[in-house]
Amino acid sequence: MTRRARTFYLIPYAFWILLFVIAPIVLIAYYSFFDIDGNFTFSNYVNFFTPVYLKMTVSSFWYAFLIMLFTLLISYPTALVLTKLKHKQLWLLLIILPTWINLLLKAYAFMGIFGTYGTANKFLEFIGIGTKQILFTDFSFLFVSTYIFIPFMILPIYNALEEMNPSLTNAAQDLGASRWTTFWRVVFPITLDGVKAGCQAVFIPALSLFMITRLIAGNRVITLGTAIEEHFLVTQDWGMGSTIGVFLIIAMFIIMFISGAKRKKGAVK
Repeated sequence: MTRRARTFYLIPYAFWILLFVIAPIVLIAYYSFFDIDGNFTFSNYVNFFTPVYLKMTVSSFWYAFLIMLFTLLISYPTALVLTKLKHKQLWLLLIILPTWINLLLKAYAFMGIFGTYGTANKFLEFIGIGTKQILFTDFSFLFVSTYIFIPFMILPIYNALEEMNPSLTNAAQDLGASRWTTFWRVVFPITLDGVKAGCQAVFIPALSLFMITRLIAGNRVITLGTAIEEHFLVTQDWGMGSTIGVFLIIAMFIIMFISGAKRKKGAVK
């Protein structure tokens, strides 16, 4: 393929990036310099560093970290088991299937499951514990968020495990290494790029969650995503909402740069 042909085929991709990535970011940055009355101002950036928004920022990062951690703890063993199953592609498809269902439908389904008269409370009554407040708690928020993000963590880890040369683990066991030592010193370091990719795919979207915080957590969990929704749809302060969006975008780029740079450095070594 000639250079001119490659350039021609890149035109639709470049147009897509310009229209749906760069243009929205530019618009968000533009609106962040206007107050609710449409006046040019830097006050939105000053307000972001007040205790209210800083607390939201810390809360967002904390919950995103917890979601990423729980997702990783569940996904890695699952991916490891998947690679050893006979019909692994079928099982992988069953794990991916929930991603085809609309997020709002899944949220409403969990509202029914965790509700006062839902399946979870009926089970608690059956075993003698009694009805508990499950919905609108940190537990329900973390549980549902983890469930939603699990496929995005499993896929890169599964691919990394599949690409690993099995002779490496065989060699480690032949040299007397235990299963735990083989996993910790051989398997995990080799699949670390897949873990980083999965963590990136979970942590970045988890920073800006807002629908689940309203429906499942009942606004008990306040994140930057919730604040953006509030400013755009309720207070109509698009400037402050855009300012929060700018800081989220910056945080996401920093995370992508750090994880990408470490992967690149590891590949060079």
